[in-house]
Amino acid sequence: MSGRRKFIKSGVLGGLALGAGSLPTLSCAREQGDSQKPVVISTWRHGMEANAGAWPILAANGRAVDAVEKGVMVTEADPNNSTVGIGGFPDRDGNVTLDACIMDEFENCGSVAFLQNIKHPISVARKVMDDTPHVMLVGEGARRFAVEKGFKEENLLTPKAEKAWKKWLTTKNYKPIINVENHDTIGMLALDSNGNLSGACTTSGAAWKMHGRVGDSPIIGAGLFVDNEVGAATATGLGEFVIKICGAHMIVELMRQGYPPMEACKEAVERIVRKYKKDYMDLQVGFLALSKSGEYGAHAIHKGFDYAVKSNSQNELIDAKSYTG
Repeated sequence: MSGRRKFIKSGVLGGLALGAGSLPTLSCAREQGDSQKPVVISTWRHGMEANAGAWPILAANGRAVDAVEKGVMVTEADPNNSTVGIGGFPDRDGNVTLDACIMDEFENCGSVAFLQNIKHPISVARKVMDDTPHVMLVGEGARRFAVEKGFKEENLLTPKAEKAWKKWLTTKNYKPIINVENHDTIGMLALDSNGNLSGACTTSGAAWKMHGRVGDSPIIGAGLFVDNEVGAATATGLGEFVIKICGAHMIVELMRQGYPPMEACKEAVERIVRKYKKDYMDLQVGFLALSKSGEYGAHAIHKGFDYAVKSNSQNELIDAKSYTG
């Protein structure tokens, strides 16, 4: 460790000691079970299948970044899921546009936004991370890059999604519904056997959004952030409010200051509530976090947010605590 890093770390720890009375105690650090690795956690009920897709890589002592990519691809490929990948509900003009990002243990990251005709935006984001000097590609540039890398173009608007869109056109009422299957994201975090963290986040965005709208999911620091020294966090729900507080980055920084994962998520939720008192009752945001030691936790504005956990000793769906619940 360099002298500068020792100095910074010493200063942070000293500050924590002085202000320890205001911080949550470490006894609250995990919602379930003991610290463990490998472990993978992901948002919502569809996270159960996604975790199962990630697990073979983790069980074989593979890298967390490979596991999270493989895991969320399960959800992207599910035509019955209306919030991610193929089958995702379109924007108000009938176009399915996809967003995704990925981040590894070295803080390398890649992102795509407003991507059309490509089923697996998470893998395109991985290519941005691995094969370019950039972090984010968007729109037509992202599509062209994907095609150049060998991704197949296909129509992502399924008959089911098209039917729902045409029904929406009869009223054109745009109002996201809390905890009804339009929560529009799968975020996944993993800690591998080597103690390294990675994360992925992918979405088709809010149904019936304005053409060109991008939420928090492909934005590093908002929908996803990983710091391999500390922990990782991801978000779900109405992305505009996650962006406004840089939610995932905030949670990781709170964990750096000593907050356990669930308490860090709770503080991020409460910041939204404090800042947007006129809005929060009509929207849902949920946060999910995983620490370097394998502790995890979640918190949401409203009751109804659940998340999936898989490890050597656990495979379950857990109801997150909430501000209003």
